[in-house]
Amino acid sequence: MSDLFESGKTGKPKAGGSRKGPVDTEYGAHDIEVLEGLEPVRRRPGMYIGGTDDTAYHHLASEILDNAMDEAVAGHATTIDVRLEGPRTLMVRDNGRGIPTDPHPKFPEKSALEVIFTTLHAGGKFSGKAYDTSGGLHGVGSSVVNALSEKLEVEVARDRTLYRQDFVRGVSLAPLAEVGNAPNRRGTTVRFTPDPEIFGNHHFSPARLYRMCCSKAALFRGVTIQWKCEPSLIKAGDETPVEATIQFPNGLEDALSAELGPNPDLLTPLWAGDVELPVAADGRTGGRVEWAVAFLESGTASLSSFCNTIPTPQGGTHEAGFRSALVKGLRAWGDQRKVKRAAAISAEDVLGSVAAKLSVFVRDPQFQGQTKDKLTSQEASRLVEGALRDRVDHWLGGNPQQADSLLAFMVERAEERLRRREVKDTARKSATRKLRLPGKLTDCTRENAADTELFLVEGESAGGSARQARDRETQAVLPLRGKILNVASATTDKLRANQELRDLTEALGCGIGASFDISRLRYGRVIIMTDADVDGAHIASLLMTFFYREMPELIRQGHLHLAQPPLYRITHGPKTVYAMNDQDRLRRIKTDFKANAKVEVSRFKGLGEMPVKDLKETTMDPARRTLLRVITPAEDRLATSERVESLMGRKPELRFRFIQEHARSVDELDV
Repeated sequence: MSDLFESGKTGKPKAGGSRKGPVDTEYGAHDIEVLEGLEPVRRRPGMYIGGTDDTAYHHLASEILDNAMDEAVAGHATTIDVRLEGPRTLMVRDNGRGIPTDPHPKFPEKSALEVIFTTLHAGGKFSGKAYDTSGGLHGVGSSVVNALSEKLEVEVARDRTLYRQDFVRGVSLAPLAEVGNAPNRRGTTVRFTPDPEIFGNHHFSPARLYRMCCSKAALFRGVTIQWKCEPSLIKAGDETPVEATIQFPNGLEDALSAELGPNPDLLTPLWAGDVELPVAADGRTGGRVEWAVAFLESGTASLSSFCNTIPTPQGGTHEAGFRSALVKGLRAWGDQRKVKRAAAISAEDVLGSVAAKLSVFVRDPQFQGQTKDKLTSQEASRLVEGALRDRVDHWLGGNPQQADSLLAFMVERAEERLRRREVKDTARKSATRKLRLPGKLTDCTRENAADTELFLVEGESAGGSARQARDRETQAVLPLRGKILNVASATTDKLRANQELRDLTEALGCGIGASFDISRLRYGRVIIMTDADVDGAHIASLLMTFFYREMPELIRQGHLHLAQPPLYRITHGPKTVYAMNDQDRLRRIKTDFKANAKVEVSRFKGLGEMPVKDLKETTMDPARRTLLRVITPAEDRLATSERVESLMGRKPELRFRFIQEHARSVDELDV
């Protein structure tokens, strides 16, 4: 190739070569950038924490808390202090061994602490000598948090001496220094403030951090987490405590019991346990598996899993081993009881009827991505299944009456699933062959379109909650990513190219514009279900604009509805009511409770953070919800068309005029 593009030549390339323009004679070694230290993290934070959104912001907190938890799991720490000192400042302190402060052998001019916080892939968890099992694997957690922090302070109490070092945007202000004696103290303290240059206006959520602390404490019963939050950061209606001592003496069993509430509808008593994994060839521990399982006669199924205290919301191989142990155990019990139909039981039948928590501690786990949402270690599946398989058999054999009842319930679920599949395969065969359904759609099973509903929700988080709260037979869920295209101001080409609108159109099956055919509509009701806030109202407006412009007949025939999720939950004793807004909240407190009753008021942050039970009861259950039907009055169609054009069309001056004319009528804007 050297004779094909010679430096300085701008003629045509020789035969076999191709290029679109002249050679750039200025391109040379000076154009090659070498990013040193932590600069790659600041340039591309998404590569290390998945982005710069609210989830990534809180991931920084989990990285530091995970380091403290690793000390506890290793048996060196018993207490972790977590303090939210400001909207953007968090402190985490443990009473573990303390980060080493002596000079690092490879970088003798720096302490080990400074190397850990300023060098990628530096840490004590690679060899396994310092930690048998840990959540930190790549040696990037502390350094990434440091790189993405406006400022970070580290204090270490070690060998009766207190050390301190300060950093700004990943750069040390001075070497590690002794700052005093610490005769009765040990451990590491990290205080950091994420950089607004990276994350903009994001700030820590007290409720989210508190839930994170509760989750971590439940995963290791030997640790106590002391939570403290600046009182001014907790908004009215938020149930997050200002101070709390978080400890779960029985681990996951206590956590699952608290999640299920006082009177769960269970098929069998809650089953929990833990077991050590086989010792490795080198004599080190092989890890541990802990579980808590509740088989539900009714209620919402769920499975929360963790690896080395790291939450794995996308599951992984440890969940596969857990599922396999339960399914094989129930099938084996069916064989023992000579119930041939037990062979039809599948993981879908079992997991659709359980609320469970699973925690594994394994050596050298492999995750999908730096954010560790999914465990991919193939060995974990075998280890977890092997550890639980005998325990499942012993539990079923030790409780034969309960085991028979559970087996009968699972067989019934399996047979119902097979019946639904047969009906779906025969009655909808031609439709499914012709129609390509979007992958994000979670469809319902009933054939009759008039009796079915499609819920349009904003984002995967809300989609996950809606999937758990829905009636699988009649209710389908389609999550849409963010704010869809405003079709009133977009070109036809943009509309056709928009993936979210294409998914929506394919799910409905009736076409748009000139190709619209109401007879092909796959659902009797199309329900827009967005958060009860300004952003949710904006998304609902964009969706209504789409239907009004591209599927007006769907609105005219009464198929389009708006869900009405509540904004508040009000509780006093066993009584719970819901309120739609601030005015409704005050009214419900006055009319539904006695005067001076000390009611608890919770403000829902959004559908994704609303408990599934509340979402089902208030917004999705046809017997208890409220729906608003979207209509276009026949006698006022011209005015409706003009209003849509002025508020959603291509002329911003019309929207500005509307705002000026109506601004005085807005008493309060709830953000």
